[in-house]
Amino acid sequence: MELARLDRSGRLSMRAVLRHLAWRPGHRVDIDVVDGAILVVSTFDGTHRVGSRGDLALPAAARALCGLNIEDAALVVAAYPMAGVVLAHPAAVVARYLHQLHQSLRVGHGG
Repeated sequence: MELARLDRSGRLSMRAVLRHLAWRPGHRVDIDVVDGAILVVSTFDGTHRVGSRGDLALPAAARALCGLNIEDAALVVAAYPMAGVVLAHPAAVVARYLHQLHQSLRVGHGG
């Protein structure tokens, strides 16, 4: 898992994650949005490719569906090598989930 940012062109640089998955430049993937997260799946005939610098260009529609704007788009990225999958969650969403969890723990302990 790692924290990543979008560049001005909407590319997500995640060399360490891609290296862990053994996805090299040109590797084909499909990109979709599922429950507010970006899902990247390795496929033989994917419509997207890993860039030459170890990045993925996230489609504007996927970024919009996740509420990501280039200026403040940080993502929590998790790789699942056995499944050939990467999930990228907007950091703001992860922070909101953590806040809700912490609130429930505090409430559950009389705090």
